[in-house]
Amino acid sequence: MKKPLFSFITFLLALVLLSCEVEEKINQFNSIDEGIEALQEYSVVSKQFQDASNSSDEAIMEAELQLAGELKATKEGPAITIEPFDATTWPKNITVDFGDGITGLDGVVRSGKLLIVSTGLYRTEGSVHTTTFDNYYQNGYKLEGTHVATNNGNPDGEGLQFNVTITGGKVTKEESVIEYQQNSTRTWVAGSDTPLNIWDDEYTLDGTQNGTSSKGVEYALSITESLHFVVLTRQITEGKMAVVIEGLPNIIMDYTTSTIKIGELTYPMQN
Repeated sequence: MKKPLFSFITFLLALVLLSCEVEEKINQFNSIDEGIEALQEYSVVSKQFQDASNSSDEAIMEAELQLAGELKATKEGPAITIEPFDATTWPKNITVDFGDGITGLDGVVRSGKLLIVSTGLYRTEGSVHTTTFDNYYQNGYKLEGTHVATNNGNPDGEGLQFNVTITGGKVTKEESVIEYQQNSTRTWVAGSDTPLNIWDDEYTLDGTQNGTSSKGVEYALSITESLHFVVLTRQITEGKMAVVIEGLPNIIMDYTTSTIKIGELTYPMQN
């Protein structure tokens, strides 16, 4: 009688251990799924702020050309107003009004307003350009927060550098809200000799970013190999980021191979 009882108890213990192992694997897969979803959302929110940064840069340079009398406002683009409208008084308040919607050369439909405060000319070392958003949308995504680009000059001879920070960043679509922060160095590596055309610009990005997904998953990213941005195609063509998400092993976002690696597992990246 004792032997069958012992065997039954052993069977129950094995069943409990198996159940715990299965539950642990389920929880691990759920965590990975939530992590992948958070990183796919990150790709969306970072691209939205990049698109807004491109639009802000273009507006600042167009405003400067208007001040110099080299460019007149056109009906095709957003309405740009500059106060005060002179070549000597700083800072400038630049309002970029996209109205109910204007489609850019990058295919992005923008509406609402960008509000920019510039302390000096865009290419002048030490100038600071602060952009906020007034009921501003891109392709249906609402953007909020503060974007600051500070001209650091050309300290290493590789191209004009800007320190770029985003604080209080938020992207909303329908009921989904994604939070985002950034502190990075952006180096202008192509297109700087054509100020009337930002669409041939390329640059590299280094630094850190962090955010919270629409489901509350927090993530922190650090660039381990410089990200290379091409403005017109809205793509990162190469570079790597190390990602930290609680409960998950080593995570690498590899833009060169368009993959996300979590531990030993590899997933395709959605661009």
